[in-house]
Amino acid sequence: MTRPAHIRDKAVDPVRAVARDVLRAVRERDSYANLVLPALLRERKITGRDAALATELAYGTCRSAGTLDEIIASAAGRPVADIDGTVLDVLRLGAYQLLRTRIGAHAAVSTSVDLIRSEAGQGPAGFCNAVLRKISQRDEDLWTDELAPTMADDLIGHLAFRYAHPRWIAEVFAEALSTPDAPVRAGELQAALAADDERPLVHLVARPGLISAEELAAATGGDIGAFSPYCVYLPGGDPGALDAVREHLAGVQDEGSQLVARALTVADIDGPDTGRWLDLCAGPGGKAALVGAVADIDGAHLDAVEPSDHRATLVRQSVDGLPVTVHVADGRSSGLTPGYDRVLVDAPCTGLGSLRRRPEARWRRQPSDVPELVALQRQLLSAALELVRPGGVVVYSTCSPHPAETVGVVESVVADTGARVVDARPFVGVADIGDGPFVQLWPHRQGTDAMFLAALTRP
Repeated sequence: MTRPAHIRDKAVDPVRAVARDVLRAVRERDSYANLVLPALLRERKITGRDAALATELAYGTCRSAGTLDEIIASAAGRPVADIDGTVLDVLRLGAYQLLRTRIGAHAAVSTSVDLIRSEAGQGPAGFCNAVLRKISQRDEDLWTDELAPTMADDLIGHLAFRYAHPRWIAEVFAEALSTPDAPVRAGELQAALAADDERPLVHLVARPGLISAEELAAATGGDIGAFSPYCVYLPGGDPGALDAVREHLAGVQDEGSQLVARALTVADIDGPDTGRWLDLCAGPGGKAALVGAVADIDGAHLDAVEPSDHRATLVRQSVDGLPVTVHVADGRSSGLTPGYDRVLVDAPCTGLGSLRRRPEARWRRQPSDVPELVALQRQLLSAALELVRPGGVVVYSTCSPHPAETVGVVESVVADTGARVVDARPFVGVADIGDGPFVQLWPHRQGTDAMFLAALTRP
């Protein structure tokens, strides 16, 4: 039985309590860890090294949850479905500290037991103590050897367990990294899953016309990005506390997303650019803000379409002061007048390319999500080709490497519409990205999210 709130958390570590409460919000309310955690840190006035530890524990535990559950089930002798949710949250948190951090076993176990005791009493605390002590008897490699398939018998299953991915996602990565002539090498699949299992650097975007990447790097202590002319890598800290971000001179945006937005603005088109640009799937507004800033410099105007009122509000906030008009409409039937020079379709997708930035997402997505999204992606891309003028360009992107959402969508729409695929590689300025005509970025290759990009023109 849960104890009354006034006697809870009296003698527990506040850092672990924050991490536990993030895990609970994710489990009970399907919350997003990257939205819940910053609010809790501000509310409880946790800063500096304590905030960094809370972030590592919350995000790391979310990212590892599926693998941790198999280890917990083995140590407890029962399925995790039979363990009370409030206890399971703390067991996951404790197991993560034991197996994936340098935190000492005594501290990991004792702080976890204190968390359980403060809410549920001595009985569940004793259970937590016994399970975590059993987990502490092996390191992660030994648990992997015991519970995962062997590499010889099942390479994908072994790597999925070791790097905390559902098997079906590891299979998608393997397919996307393969070529018609050769399956993916074991070493590269391992590198892809390992990179996806790490917390990434924060990428900042310098707003064109307001601040350069060089100026932003100097102001923040970051490093200039490798590929995007607007990108700065931030080694740590809260980007929301940076003056440049607070003053809207810069934002937080993965370098791969910056490259997609930039590709729209630099892609070759036939005939003059009349300055009619369109973002057909604009929410929450990151790419629209970058494209809008370039449009402001180039004398163009961007129409931004978003069907959700809430997300449309976020787009308006992002593009404030820029030559951007936000339309609350469905991109499949926007009602806009055709004739655009440049159209961006950053389509809703599974998000398998940004799992490292959304730690709980890998355990929520299911293979059954894909067909409905693919149908929507085809409809949006077809609508974009109706809105672009002959000789104009449509840039199609997804934050997913899933072949069904990427090459599969493009080839299907090309077959239906007669559109022509253009080599997109020159538009991103990244070397060694294959034979084209598509661009597929990867965390283990470029350090970006696994963004896909295709360019099409309407003859």
